[in-house]
Amino acid sequence: MSSTLEGSAVAPVLVGHEGLLAGERIPVIGTRVTFGRNPDNTVVISSLSVSRFHAEIVLDETQGYVLRDCGSSNGTQVNGEDVESQLLKPGDDITIGDQEFRFEVADAMETIMALSLPRSLTHGGEELAHGPVLRVTVAGGGPVGLSLALLLEHFLGAQAQITVYDGRWRKQGRKIVWKDASQGNVRRQQVVTVQSRQYLGLPQEVRDRLFDPDNYTEMWPSGPDSVGDHHPRNMRIAYIEDRLLEVANEKKGRIQLVPARFSIEEQQDALATQHVLAICDGGRSHTREHFAAKFGKADESIYSLDGRHLQDVVLGLRVKSGLTDPMAVLLTVAQNRFLLNSLRGEGFLNMRLTDAETAEVVGIDPVRRVFEECIASRPCLMGRDEHGDFQCSTHSTLFLPALIRGSALWKRVHEGLRLFGVEADDLSAVTSFRLDMVQRPRFTAELLPPTANSTGTYGFLLGDAANAIHFWPGRGLNSGLASAISLARSLNGAWNGKPFRDADFLRHEAAMSMLQYRHKSRAWKAMVTNDDQGATWAIKDIIAHGIDGIAEEPDREADTATLLERMRGIRSRLAARMSGLPDDEAILERLGTLESSTLRMLVLSGAWDTLTMGGEEVDIDIFYGQDSAAAAAAVEALEPVAQV
Repeated sequence: MSSTLEGSAVAPVLVGHEGLLAGERIPVIGTRVTFGRNPDNTVVISSLSVSRFHAEIVLDETQGYVLRDCGSSNGTQVNGEDVESQLLKPGDDITIGDQEFRFEVADAMETIMALSLPRSLTHGGEELAHGPVLRVTVAGGGPVGLSLALLLEHFLGAQAQITVYDGRWRKQGRKIVWKDASQGNVRRQQVVTVQSRQYLGLPQEVRDRLFDPDNYTEMWPSGPDSVGDHHPRNMRIAYIEDRLLEVANEKKGRIQLVPARFSIEEQQDALATQHVLAICDGGRSHTREHFAAKFGKADESIYSLDGRHLQDVVLGLRVKSGLTDPMAVLLTVAQNRFLLNSLRGEGFLNMRLTDAETAEVVGIDPVRRVFEECIASRPCLMGRDEHGDFQCSTHSTLFLPALIRGSALWKRVHEGLRLFGVEADDLSAVTSFRLDMVQRPRFTAELLPPTANSTGTYGFLLGDAANAIHFWPGRGLNSGLASAISLARSLNGAWNGKPFRDADFLRHEAAMSMLQYRHKSRAWKAMVTNDDQGATWAIKDIIAHGIDGIAEEPDREADTATLLERMRGIRSRLAARMSGLPDDEAILERLGTLESSTLRMLVLSGAWDTLTMGGEEVDIDIFYGQDSAAAAAAVEALEPVAQV
């Protein structure tokens, strides 16, 4: 046996440093000690990040104590490195799921005393000192899931034990970081507009980390969605994800980050130990679908036109524009075909597609010579390769419209580039996303009822799992942040160690219903418009009519005059809140770069319904009053402002 452990005066012991067993001293007795969720293990760790039979320590008579991984899903680490089998030395740090131990040697009498103490006394007394601990599992570690975790840690401190799962993460030493493209995760570089009504609800330390002046701009003017003089802020979504994950990594012991997709099939038993399951894993949430019967069937008929469920597909073009922000804003709100949202000119130009154009958004496998819908159905990001083609790194497909130089769709893409001052070489990637709206009957549900051995588990739909993505960049993020703020405040107010009731979440459910109404009404106004006779038309169908349904040659002079007059009206409304707006000459110069058919299409698409686009945001504070300092500050700062 190793000389370190020779003699009867010392015995090995595991000291819990982080996780549910923090503070415990667990003697290593006998020739085999096992770890896992299953009750038959020597050391039972009731955490969803731990496998049923996760790892073991066995005594090798010639070497000493050896730690072995038992084929666990999340692996076993010694001193931050993944191991399958490792001889242990005093001082080694062992990580099993989200639980950390230190392998130490102790006086034999200490070991006997530790064995004789009740388990509750060896736990460090955290529950006695701080009150009952709320156990929360978050499925999905995007901005919404991470914001919820950080809000709960901020409100409840040691009374919250939060585990967040995301398969897009990986372990790097002792930190959790985002996987990169080579590991199957294409980071989201879209620029989103975060409203002050939402970011002011985040903890101050989170805001301090997010709002580095070099990483946000205030492209859009303040409006009814803004609190006081706090403007909306444009940020890259990958940057937001990085900063939130960075802060969460610093909350070890309260927030456990698990680099794996939450699997309800694998973790059904462990879920019974949790009070809350927050479902934040996106619009195609597998977790939500598993519990579909609990939340009720979604209704798509309310968002149908002439019996057809209305959907929009948007082509996202990653670009660098040479225009100023005021010019980009004016051009964007004056029509409904293109929308540019950027950070210092770099961002995505979003192009609303007709049904015929959507059918053209496909990739082609140049080897197998077959078509793939990866860009339209996943969606995937296709970046420029060394030949200048747009290639999907995941599926090795090429973007077909760009390969066919005479493609009508690709010519229209270049018209959008010209409108927003983007050189052809400054288009660096293409992607797409779908706006597909449904009406959800509820967002809160009791997943598991209380029993003699558990307090029951409540489930909550948040973010895109609750509400679909929106054409307006950041719409989904703003709704998601609002839903996370609302749920965190409800849990903070309701948690007392007793089983939850539906009545505990009346305010949250009301807030979610209002968010759904606001989100969907805004989405509907972005997808449809009324003609002079009051008939409702899908905007994409009007654009399609402008492309193929008008026989006569467009009147370039008349269309230019119409667009100029429209922009003058928008400019006059924005002038009080945005400096540097372009004059008539600059507008005419920009319109002069376009083909007559494009001008006609922009005229027909109509201007944004700015009354709806800039209308009142859902104010979570009206449901929670003065529950937080942020709410009080928001009410004090709120001032009436003009519409966009």
